[in-house]
Amino acid sequence: MAGIVGGGGGGGVGKESVVTIVWDSGRQRFASQDGQAYLEYKLKPPPPAVSSAVALPVNNGKQVMDVLHTFVPASKRGLGLASKLCIAAFTHARDHNMLVLPTCSYVSDTFIPRHPEWNGLVVPESFNPKL
Repeated sequence: MAGIVGGGGGGGVGKESVVTIVWDSGRQRFASQDGQAYLEYKLKPPPPAVSSAVALPVNNGKQVMDVLHTFVPASKRGLGLASKLCIAAFTHARDHNMLVLPTCSYVSDTFIPRHPEWNGLVVPESFNPKL
């Protein structure tokens, strides 16, 4: 089932556009309405709770959205589409009480450092090897 999850203005010099991001639950992806730019994910079960003398964050049984790949074609780069796709995915994860595993290098190396407000949804590093 597909659903519209957000929109907004585009960036870029001399460029202004409205972008609608569509969620396709069957294909496990968020995409621009034309489908050319997309973010793919895979749902994973919650990581196991860890009990130890060291205080580790516990995920309280939350399902994990593993963000695998973000793609924006060259003709659409510079419009902020990758960021909008990530915001849609993180908003979806938050609204559905999930954690996010940023396997995609764009998400882990660019989006999260630029948007630290989403850090609370990221799977704690101590759980990553167990997924």
